[in-house]
Order: sequence, then C-alpha cells, then structure tokens
Amino acid sequence: MRFPPLLLVLVPLLVGLPLAGVALAGLPLAPYLEFPPRTAYVVHAPFSWTAFAFTASLVIITLAPFVARIVRHRASVERDPGRASAFPWWGWVACAWLALAWILAWNRFEWFAPLQGFTFSMLWLGYIVIVNALTWRRTGRCMLITRPVYFLTLFPLSAAFWWMFEYLNRFVQNWHYMGIGALGAWDYFWQATLPFATVLPAVLGTRELLASFPRASAGLENAWRIDMTRSKPLVWIALALAGAALAGLGVWPNALFSALWLAPLVLISALQVITGERSILEGPADGDWRELWQVALAALVCGLFWEMWNYGSLAHWEYSVPLVHRFEIFHMPLLGYSGYLPFGLECLAIGKLLETLREGGRA
Repeated sequence: MRFPPLLLVLVPLLVGLPLAGVALAGLPLAPYLEFPPRTAYVVHAPFSWTAFAFTASLVIITLAPFVARIVRHRASVERDPGRASAFPWWGWVACAWLALAWILAWNRFEWFAPLQGFTFSMLWLGYIVIVNALTWRRTGRCMLITRPVYFLTLFPLSAAFWWMFEYLNRFVQNWHYMGIGALGAWDYFWQATLPFATVLPAVLGTRELLASFPRASAGLENAWRIDMTRSKPLVWIALALAGAALAGLGVWPNALFSALWLAPLVLISALQVITGERSILEGPADGDWRELWQVALAALVCGLFWEMWNYGSLAHWEYSVPLVHRFEIFHMPLLGYSGYLPFGLECLAIGKLLETLREGGRA
C-alpha cells in the first residue's frame, strides 16, 4: 500500500487554512479548538427569499440537463430484469436487525438507556448490509462479498473523513448535536466515531446498487465531453480559489457556508489531477457522467435516511443554515438537501483515493 503524496498537502490545507483565516482576521482561536464543541459563536443570517430563489435556481439549472437527458434516453435502454441471484440469507438478517434498531432508536425503553446513544450506528450497519444484499441479488456481486478488504477499509477511512467535516463545521456552525448530555472528550470522540464510520460504506454501497439500474443514468455514458484536467493553470486556479474559500470560512461564515461542501471537493480533485492520481474528473473527460450522477444521487438517498432516522433519535443533530433555512423536511431545511449532491462526489473521490492506496499507484 503506497501513501499518496497528495495527503501530505491535503490534510494540512484542510486543517490549517480555516485556522489561518480566523487568525489573520484577529478572531480568537480557542472556540474553534474546543472539544467537545459546546460554545455557539456564529451569528447566522436570517432567511432571505432572494438567496433562497438564487440557490434553488442554481440547483435546478445544474440538474436539469442530466434529468432531461435521462428522460430522453431511458426508453431506449432495455429493461434489466435485475435478478442475478436470490436475496441472500444475510440480507434477511440485516432486515430484521434494521427493524429492531429502528424500534430501539425511536423509543425510550428504560432497560435500553445505557445503549440508546448507539442506535444510529446500528441502523446504518443494517442499511449497509441490506444495500449490499440488494446489489448481490441484482448483479451477483457486491462490495461486502467480492471486495471485502476494500469494504472493511472504508469504515475507518469514513470516520476520519467525516471528522474532517465536523472540524470544518466549527467555522460555520451549520449543525449542532442535541441529546448527548455532558459527555467528556473521550466519550464524545468514540461515540461519534462509530456512526461516522458508516458514511462511506453507505454512500458507496448505495451507488453500487444504483449502478445496477441502467435506466436511472440512461444517456449519461456518452454525454458531454468536458476535460477539466487538460489545463494545469486552470487546475491551479481552482485550487487557489478553494483554498481562499476555506481560509474565509470562519471570517464570512454566512457568505461562504456552502464552501464547507464545495471547497474540499475542488481541493481533493485538483490535487489528484496535479499529482497524477485517479480522480472523479476522468469520466466527464470521456463524456461518461454516470458515476458522478449515481454517487450524487446515492448521497441524496442516504441523506433522506440520515435525516429521517435522526429526527426520532435521542442523540441527534439540528441545523442553523444562514439565508435559506426554511421548509424543513425532518430537521433539514429543503435546500440543505442539495448539499448531499457534492458530498456524494467527495465520497467518490475518497473511494478512488482508497483504490489508489490499495493498488500501490495510479490504476
């Protein structure tokens, strides 16, 4: 397994740039380093119809070409019976596990109180196995069975991956946790790490399942050829802009809160191109957008389950999103769900990074 050089640059940039920004602005650093985070220090801008309309229009304009192309081409794709094998026994076990976990998560049984804080991890372990079972049923393959080492490695990588977003959230405070009591640093760390470890297996497993439905991404295999890797100066400019956005995250949290999701994606992709590693930009360069569409949709599907299960759980998160916080579905404001789309691309970028690590170089 080869350590990719981009990590030597990526991690210090993600950690250091937001801190450098607040330090240069003369803001105290202590609140951003508090652990567990308890202090509320960001004053969020009130709802704005202008910002809501602009953001909604941007999301619609971005998605419309993909939806239109899929609708136009899906009839030309042969219907896939999607049954390579029977639904496996371990999938049925996971269904029973998920049902039990859901009951435990949304009820407050006195006898279960010591374990109440762990139900979110239980739910997602069930979901992950079920998604793999459905993929196995449709294709005869799934990560859990055919790539077990890769599958298991996703869990610790996922924990580190999401902890980075928890860190970046310190500078905008778009979400905060409720129902966790007065946990000490160690208890907070490991009780949070367990559910964080399920993020990548859930999103990438869902993408694998969605890929087994060819009509869901019809026409995207030969769509627009956009090679964003050919111009190295453009890549360096994108890298600089992403870095500047991260540096400004804590200084202008109301204006740059979306950079929490967009800037790391640009940073990772740019560094992968510069260092010659595999990146999510290779598909669009050949006109193939299926993987990007599938993983963005997979993150949105997972997002709906995250928010639904979060809504009835004792330990849960709530949001404070500036400018567009309106029309909540569970605890998430409507336009907040659009953040899951670039997040899915980030999950894919990290998945490709893991593949590079395991293969010892560029595949």
